Amino acid sequence: MNPNQPIITLRGLKKSYDGVDYVLKGINLDVAPGKVIGYIGPNGAGKTTTVKIMIGMLPQFSGEVKVLGLDIAEHAQDVKKHIGYVPETAALYDTLTPNEYLYFLGQIYEIPKQEIQRRAGDMLSLFGLKDHANSRMNSFSKGMKQKVLIIASMIHDPDILFMDEPLSGLDVNMMLIVKEILAQLAAKGKTIFYCSHVMDVVERVCDRIVIIDKGTIIADGTFDELQAMSKGESLERIFTQLTGASGHERVAQEFISAFKEEKSG
Repeated sequence: MNPNQPIITLRGLKKSYDGVDYVLKGINLDVAPGKVIGYIGPNGAGKTTTVKIMIGMLPQFSGEVKVLGLDIAEHAQDVKKHIGYVPETAALYDTLTPNEYLYFLGQIYEIPKQEIQRRAGDMLSLFGLKDHANSRMNSFSKGMKQKVLIIASMIHDPDILFMDEPLSGLDVNMMLIVKEILAQLAAKGKTIFYCSHVMDVVERVCDRIVIIDKGTIIADGTFDELQAMSKGESLERIFTQLTGASGHERVAQEFISAFKEEKSG
């Protein structure tokens, strides 16, 4: 693929689940290779829907979606060979062990048997799961399952990595490791499409930040560019201002007041 061409292109992307109320209302977006894109928005804004369309999980939509130069509507299977995906909600065959699960995925991607074993062994060891490689995952904590999901998304060395709340359940040290992995992958020319509610992480790891609200992109730029438009505010404050989310202090006060005992007359 031409490195000067977008690796992801969305044109007039719309999606409705009932034919009336649109979750996505005409998304236009170009993503360059080798970038970490932060795609953020309130719950229900359309983030996960956008990702599921780009990876070929939601085939019914209107508009144009190209990934790696291929029309996802016509070439979903070809695209899937070259992308990785960490879903927001863990979806594992958790009666398998990590070794069994990763071997199964490696076979799907037609990776040679010895190479699957080498990659899986190295990655599980680096993520602190060496001693659990042959344990059934139905006994794993959320953080352990999340580590396996992240490894699974990278086992085939994808060109694009789609991540939806990838740090969920991880401890601070593991978060730092994953953030460094993302930075090094981008430096090697990989593209990361990163959805998260953790604003300080998006602020630090993303080259570009796209804010979506009610199915429409409302801001798009580097963190410095977004800051310049908002007089140096943090990403959390910028997000709050643009999406109209306010009254946090009032809601917190009213919540706490529910615990106050009524005074007797």
